[in-house]
Amino acid sequence: MPRILYLVHNLSDPAVGRRVAMFQQGGAEVEVAGFRRGDAPPPALPLETVIELDVTHDGRMLHRLGATLGAAWRGPEWAKPLRRPDIIVARNLEMLGIANRLLGLWGRAPSLVYECLDIHRLMLRPDLAGQAMRAVEQRLMRHVDLLITSSPAFLRNHFDNNRAPPSLLVENKVFAPDLREPGLNPALIEDSEPIRIGWFGALRCSKSLAALDALSRHFDGQVEVSLRGRPALTEFEDFHGVTAASPHLNYEGTFRYPDDLAPMYSAVHFVWAIDFFEAGLNSDWLLPNRLYEGCLNGAIPIALAGTETAAFIERLGIGIVVPDISQQTLIDLFEGMSAGRIGELAAAVARQDNTIFRCGTQECVDLVARLSQFKSAKPQLEVAA
Repeated sequence: MPRILYLVHNLSDPAVGRRVAMFQQGGAEVEVAGFRRGDAPPPALPLETVIELDVTHDGRMLHRLGATLGAAWRGPEWAKPLRRPDIIVARNLEMLGIANRLLGLWGRAPSLVYECLDIHRLMLRPDLAGQAMRAVEQRLMRHVDLLITSSPAFLRNHFDNNRAPPSLLVENKVFAPDLREPGLNPALIEDSEPIRIGWFGALRCSKSLAALDALSRHFDGQVEVSLRGRPALTEFEDFHGVTAASPHLNYEGTFRYPDDLAPMYSAVHFVWAIDFFEAGLNSDWLLPNRLYEGCLNGAIPIALAGTETAAFIERLGIGIVVPDISQQTLIDLFEGMSAGRIGELAAAVARQDNTIFRCGTQECVDLVARLSQFKSAKPQLEVAA
């Protein structure tokens, strides 16, 4: 049974719990070390060993840098009691820095995997700061055996141009091994009025909030919008004020993964899969969780033209691609949205093989097997002091 040490920047991130479960489902023994966000609940990971390195905060980059350097410096102290891992998986750049510090700790170096599922805008700036960040990443990737990323656009637009190691695409598919029946679009079983749009997951796009608010007000009850997830309050002037004041925009709090996915998505006709948080960069390149969650449970995806999400649904022949989210564009779209049209769109999603959107046991086994193939490839490094 391969042993994985998983280094993460946010112990309470639900995506971390899902990846841990995937490693375990694939046959690995997992230990985790990482940071906890100051506003997040304590982590609830099903593991014997979870090491909290420090408390960090969203948006405070200098503080996070200091915490990262401190954790790397203390690495030989907090990691030495751990059994030697066969594989270290570092989830994002700051954890890759810590992983490099640990490589020589056990004499025979573990293999090193860099998991990068978002590319921060600082990495992509054309100025000296961006050049410096890319140089740091390239330096830290020197000992990396495998890169894991979730969208081919990240490879095309960033890693292929920056001397990246061999890569493995692991999409943000729904990991729910106990799920028996996914949800179904309500248009296939009942009347389509009012039209319901769901915006779920990481809520961080102020443009989307404004567009959905304006759309729902224009149709005055004929179009309703449901929001669930964790809003990034630093990205909105007044998220809770806007949602509370809007008569047809309903924020319903967080949700449990995967238990709430089927009832949540099968209560809406459409899933909003548009994000301008890092427009032209990361937001255009990613394939978001809500895309897979929504399609698995029958929701019709709405994507923005020119994005990887739009290319994904166009290849499958499903969903709606809009050129922009101006009020007139959205009004025109939904004024022409008959019950028959919604039924056709919903049926097209329902016809898809759900393995496109859902991760099964064999994919977990294959993932761990791929990570394990490098465990004897690296020469012995100097032991860290």
